[in-house]
Amino acid sequence: MHRKCLIAGNWKMNNGLSESVSLVESINKRIADMRDVDVVVCPPFVSLSDVYKCIKQSLTMLGAQNMYPEAKGAFTGEISYTMLRDCGVSYVILGHSERRQLFGETNEFINRKVLAALSNNLLPILCVGETESERESGETFKVIDEEIRECLDNISAAQSEKLTIAYEPIWAIGTGKTATPEVAQEVHAHIRQVLGDLFGHKIADSIRILYGGSMKSSNAGELLKQPDIDGGLIGGASLQATEFCKIIEIANGLE
Repeated sequence: MHRKCLIAGNWKMNNGLSESVSLVESINKRIADMRDVDVVVCPPFVSLSDVYKCIKQSLTMLGAQNMYPEAKGAFTGEISYTMLRDCGVSYVILGHSERRQLFGETNEFINRKVLAALSNNLLPILCVGETESERESGETFKVIDEEIRECLDNISAAQSEKLTIAYEPIWAIGTGKTATPEVAQEVHAHIRQVLGDLFGHKIADSIRILYGGSMKSSNAGELLKQPDIDGGLIGGASLQATEFCKIIEIANGLE
């Protein structure tokens, strides 16, 4: 089944207002005519509105890096799905390994976020992946199975069609290490199998699964050629317009 490639840039805690606007303007100039790939940029919360003003007439879509699962309330420092929608956000990254490891987010809490996003017109990019020690001890599939099943608890088949999954081998994030195309494909295929068990294989075949472990222009081509890799969740490389656009150009050129 043909799935349109999705390239999403996770800027993490980088770029103030002027830097964010400058970066997205540079990206938009280069990819204006690339219609065979979906592009999402995920700036910090404080830059969302300004970035949206730059891209709202373009094909580039806006994503957020996180959200709280309530509409409003006494949750100091948090951002709700209603606030994100007001800023023009379409996608939201949930369950990123940094949120799990640094901020103690559990599968149950991430599940609340996924349900809230799907119920409020936001498209979740759910991140799953194993640590280096988990991979070395042969627990990769066990860890990913648990994350997918618990984070997608009570999601209906109809809702699941709006999901994107990002496989991020934690040992490859910001380390320069990258899973080989064959290793990444094996895990992506397994994720699709688990999704098939949950929602049926027809729906699973339509859900995009992104690779999120140090994808860059030098390895994007081989990764994106794999049958179950439908794009990339790009970290460091998304902070450089030229490098990010090269990845998009590679994805746009794939049949």
